[in-house]
Amino acid sequence: SHERYLVSTSHKYLLAKCFSQFCVVESFREQSNKLNEPSLYTVKAVLILDNDGDRLYAKYYDDTYPTVKEQKAFEKNIFNKTHRTDSEIALLEGLTVVYKSNIDLFFYVIGSSHENELMLMAVLNCLFDSLSQMLRKNVERRALLENMEGLFLAVDEIVDGGVILESDPQQVVHRVALRGDDVPLTEQTVTQVLQSAKEQIKWSLLR
Repeated sequence: SHERYLVSTSHKYLLAKCFSQFCVVESFREQSNKLNEPSLYTVKAVLILDNDGDRLYAKYYDDTYPTVKEQKAFEKNIFNKTHRTDSEIALLEGLTVVYKSNIDLFFYVIGSSHENELMLMAVLNCLFDSLSQMLRKNVERRALLENMEGLFLAVDEIVDGGVILESDPQQVVHRVALRGDDVPLTEQTVTQVLQSAKEQIKWSLLR
């Protein structure tokens, strides 16, 4: 009877241990699956810096860097690590960074460490090509600052809340034009398009 009790107790102990290990393994699998699950929220941030690393445009889509101070520190870090390299992809602070430069501008699209670089690169290329069309291939600091309204509209057409909406620059430029005055951007600058729309709104209010 005593031996049976020992065997029974030992058996229960082994079962409990196996069950505990099984729970740990299942928990690890669940966490791993969550990390690898594809997410619609692909983009964490879109940044444009000048050739001194100063911010010209920044839009963050989550709270990875909740304060402006943290964002600026991240931007300086990212600029220091990338502005002298020929690469287009970097891993920094646990994030995937794709980037490109043109004259005195640096463009960045940020995603999580397990994000598909090709998806992020599609966003980057779409943004750059859209601006290139809107600015008539004059993608440099001064021209960009004179057409910030168009930049804001273009980014909103490409990414919304971290979700990629569009990767075709032709569609982006077309929609930005429609949101202005329904005039092709090849005939007017972004500023002219938006100014015309503002004038129409003003006159409609005065009627």
